Order: sequence, then structure tokens, then C-alpha cells
Amino acid sequence: MNTALDKLFEKVDSFIPAAKQQPPRIGISANRNDVGQSCIAENYVKAVLQAGGAPVLIPVITDIQALTAIVEGLDGLLMTGGGDINPLFLGEEPIPQLQDVDSFRDEYDFTLLRLAANRQLPIMGICRGHQVINAAFGGSLYQDIYTQHDQPVLKHSQRMPRNQVSHSVNLCFLDRKAYVNSIHHQAVHEVAPEFLPTATAPDGINEGMWHQEKPIFSVQWHPEYLTEAEDEAVSRRLFARLISQARLYKQAKALHQRIITLDSHTDTPMIFPGHFDLGQKEGGKVNLPYMEEGHIDAAFMVAYIPQGERDMLSLEAATTQAIERLNEIKRQEIINPKRMGIAYTPDDIRRLKAAGKKAILLGIENGYALGYDLSNVQLFKDMGVSYITLCHNGDNDICDSARGKGEWGGLSDPFGRSVVREMNRLGIMIDVSHASEQTFYDVLKYSLLPVIASHSASRALCDHPRNLTDEQLVALAQHGGVVQLCLYKGFINEEADKASLSDAIRHLEHIIQLVGIDHVGIGSDFDGDGELIGCRAENELINITVRLLEAGYSEEDIEKIWGGNLLRVMTQVQEYAR
Repeated sequence: MNTALDKLFEKVDSFIPAAKQQPPRIGISANRNDVGQSCIAENYVKAVLQAGGAPVLIPVITDIQALTAIVEGLDGLLMTGGGDINPLFLGEEPIPQLQDVDSFRDEYDFTLLRLAANRQLPIMGICRGHQVINAAFGGSLYQDIYTQHDQPVLKHSQRMPRNQVSHSVNLCFLDRKAYVNSIHHQAVHEVAPEFLPTATAPDGINEGMWHQEKPIFSVQWHPEYLTEAEDEAVSRRLFARLISQARLYKQAKALHQRIITLDSHTDTPMIFPGHFDLGQKEGGKVNLPYMEEGHIDAAFMVAYIPQGERDMLSLEAATTQAIERLNEIKRQEIINPKRMGIAYTPDDIRRLKAAGKKAILLGIENGYALGYDLSNVQLFKDMGVSYITLCHNGDNDICDSARGKGEWGGLSDPFGRSVVREMNRLGIMIDVSHASEQTFYDVLKYSLLPVIASHSASRALCDHPRNLTDEQLVALAQHGGVVQLCLYKGFINEEADKASLSDAIRHLEHIIQLVGIDHVGIGSDFDGDGELIGCRAENELINITVRLLEAGYSEEDIEKIWGGNLLRVMTQVQEYAR
């Protein structure tokens, strides 16, 4: 008997999803009714479906482990409307005009949002969701606009049906008005840092915002209810934006599963005076949880040694300090054996990725750590060091620094030249970041192998002596080397406080246009003051991939940028030493 159930099962069983066109999964935050049951208005679900997403309803729970598991399966998040936010969460006492609050839902919303933001998910907020996002990112709220706003306000709590509009807003990003519904008395007061207002009511109440660099945006009205032609177009555009961003994020996340993603320079060991644990979020910008959240496979951690005096005792102390820091990095493998390993070769990185582990590689920042003893190159090779930055901010016995006095006129003779030859012989990559221009050209002259700049940027775009000129970039590429783009704000934008992910992408594309895709990578300089608006820690590096995909770069191109180019040089240098 061909029942309705039989027909349904036949329809389900015969359905074959398009392998490359699976819709992004959009989590939708739930509300709670008067008896504490999770619930959601159907219009949110319909809007996500109509825009091309697969809606996933998230129950109102505060179990962080369960919410983490849910968020990790999402490609985007929709924060929905609801009741008032308890001002106690924001350090404020409630005023008499405050209406019903649900502290349990507040905890749920803020937890859910934080988990999604830590993983760089695209996020859209509606009404209460707009306010939650603003508060979570450091903005302030009106508990009640009718008593707290400094000028007369419109009626923002309409009694007419939600599918009807009640006032206008100025859409800054479209430079025109739209007509919206309005069901609120709480509102955004001061827009959160790094967010830009995108919609404002005639009475000055904020009705929309978006993050300068990240795919996070929100509106105060309820676009999922609007059906008038003009306003439906605006509503569709908002949901289409979320789904488009979620598709890019989903693509980036999948790409990171297939390729090696490597950050060539982090200073994490220097921010701890003694022991640390990469398995914990202990205050730095690079650790295993952040690498897991951002889907980053490998990171170089350097023993940074600040330039000091060059007498025998000081030189010996510098060597001892480098040994201690390198041993502390290697200790991480002992205390986190299930999550990471120390990698000494490109094959080690691939093996660790296949095992589901993160790879940490060893470097030294400042050849001052060698003292004035060439045998220390062998010592550090035996410890597993993969590259040595020849200098830092000051001339040393090897060479002149970009921030030095030009003591040697480049590499010192004979010690500096001997260090270059010995590093070639032993298979340690030579790093010319921080080197003076003459040191840079001397290294290219005397090195038999390609060299790297582990964390540098373009001087043509930001005139800083630490950056490389176009002539240096061309010479480095002609020598087979690679420049790893530094995310230090002072090297990315001459107005350092404005330095952003967009600025970094401009540097990256300038270098690619100048020397080609085979000679560029990423070296964040996190924990060495590297950070940009939109990319402040290891978990945020996936935002670079999203931008590259958006700009049309191929998987092959992105694989080269994210480590392929540096691993090519590393392989060549190590094979020469065999």
C-alpha cells in the first residue's frame, strides 16, 4: 500500500544533495516562554531558509560544553529578539522603567555569542540581538530610551502588527531611508568600539551597526516580518549578507582542514618569565585553544633575546636565556602530548596534522643568542631550531640592524659571514627580518640558499625602516626566498591605531603583484605586539583566508600563502644540509 508515509520516505531516500552547494548552517538563538521552554518565531526560520541557509535552532541552555559543540558545527549565527537585558550583567542597577528580564537567557545569549565570536563566525543580530552584540563588544545600552535619551523620541514600541512599518531610518550604507517596524524600549546608547553605525532613527536612536573588519552586523528592527516591497528588499539584503558571509566562512573552514596553515613568527615564550602551558588560555595571543578555534595547524615560537651588552658575560647570558626558552617550548610537548608536538621538518608538520595535533616549531629571534661562538649554531641546530633572525633592534656581532647605528656596514667580517655559511651548512633558515638594508643584501650575496623574512611588511605602503622596500622584495624573490607578512600595527599603517586587517590584505596583495604568489606568507608577530583591528590573536587568522577567498584567490594560491612557500624554502635548506 502506497501510503503518505511511503511517499515521504521515497522522496527523502531519493534526494541527493549537491555536494558542492550544501547550504551554510545558521544557528538561531532561541527565546524562552513564561514556563521556561525554548521557543522561536517561525519568521526567523523562514528568512534564513529563503536566503539560502540551513537553520539550526539552538535551545536556551547554559552548558558551555554543549554550546561549544553546537557552535563548532555552525557556519553563522543569528541572534534573535526578545525581552529586556538585565542591567546587572553590565554593572548597572535597574531603573523603574525596566521590564521583565530573564537572566538565564542573558547568560545563554552572551555565552553563545562569545563562543561564536571566538571562532570568527559571521553573526547577525536582530532587536535584542542588536543590543546583546553591542553590550558584548563593549558598547552601552539605554535601559529605557523614553526616560534616558537626551531628546524627545519617536514611538518605538508599536502596537500595530509587526509586518507593518512605524517609522523611518537612515541607512548609512545605502545612503537612503527605509521604513521599519519597531518593538523595543531598550536600545543601543554608545556603539561598541570597532563598530560603525549603519542605521539611525530620526530621533537619533541607533538602529543598526556593523564591525569595521569582521562579518558581524545587527539591526534594531525586525526585518524577518516586513513584507512591503521596498522594505522586503532591505530585509532580503540583510539575510543575504549573513548567508553570503557564512558561505565564505564555511569554505575557509573546509580549506583549513585540507591545507597546512602556518604562522611563521610568534613571541609567546617571551611573555612568561618561567613555565607556561600552551594548553591553557593564559593571557597570550597564541595557544592551543586559539589554534584549534582558528583552525591553524602550526606556529613558530621563537626564543626572543633582546639586544644587550656584548661583553663575554652578557653574551653567555644571552645564549643561556635562549637555551632556557627553547627548552620551555619543547616542554609543551610533554605536558600536552595529545594536542601538539614539536616539529623539526615539514614532514613532521604533515604527520602531526594527520594525527589531529598542532605543530610548534622552534626559532631564535636575534643572533645575539649565538654570543661570539660559531659552535653555538650547531648547538641550536641540535636543539631543533629551524630559523635564526640574525638581529633585532640594535647591531650585534653578526650584522647591522634596521634600528642600529650601521656599525659593520652590513654583515660583519669574518663572524657574520661565517654565521651565514654555517647556517647554510647545518640547514637552518636565515631570517633577515630586523636586518638593515645592507645586511639584507650581504646575506643574499653570501647565502647559497633562499632566505626568509619571518615577519616583515612593505615599506612602499608603510614607510618604516623595519619594512622591506620593493627592491628588497624583488631581490628576495629572485633569490628564491619568501617574506612572511607581519601583523604588527606600526608596520602595517603609519597611523598605527587605525591598522586593520584590510591594511594587511593590501600589503599582501602589493607583494603578490610585485613578486608573485610564490614568495609570500604570514608571520603574525603575535605576543610581540602584533595585532590589528580584525585580527588580534591566533584564533582570528582564519579571517585572512575569508578575505582571500572573497578576493578570488584559488585554493592553490591560499595554500602557498598559508605555509606552502615557507615550507618549500625550509625543505630546500634542510635537504642541502643532508
